Amino acid sequence: MSIGYKVNVNDTFHFDMDSKSVSQFDAVSVGSNQFHILNENTSYKASVVEADFHQKRYTVLVNGNSYTVAISNPLDILIKEMGFETGQTKQVNAIKAPMPGLILEISVSIGQEVKENDNLIILGAMKMENSFLSPRDGVIKTISVAVGDAVDKGQLLIEFE
Repeated sequence: MSIGYKVNVNDTFHFDMDSKSVSQFDAVSVGSNQFHILNENTSYKASVVEADFHQKRYTVLVNGNSYTVAISNPLDILIKEMGFETGQTKQVNAIKAPMPGLILEISVSIGQEVKENDNLIILGAMKMENSFLSPRDGVIKTISVAVGDAVDKGQLLIEFE
């Protein structure tokens, strides 16, 4: 099975590649981060001038032209689709119910300042109590539920300013 990659160049050009097509590149290393590439009988000199391995972003110089290249594998794409980001923090502005349940306790009020990991709300579901902690420092903008409310999966519970 061939692994698929999404390659984005200068946030303008998008390519789908697999490990088979990558292995067919005619590239030879000629030094540290420097390569000689032959493509369709045309020779290219390339060097990697900057690399951010966490973000999988690279600055590549090809025949004197600079390109920013971002590479994503299927796991990177899935993580992004799920709303997470690798290698960086993400600003969470809302807490939503991950499952249907009953609101058992609300520990905050609108306008209250909270610190990361402060207890916000307790949701009873499947005979368990699920505590939701603040994902960040912030101020509570809205509380969309009350104690005793039944909630559906994905329903907004608390929103941050």
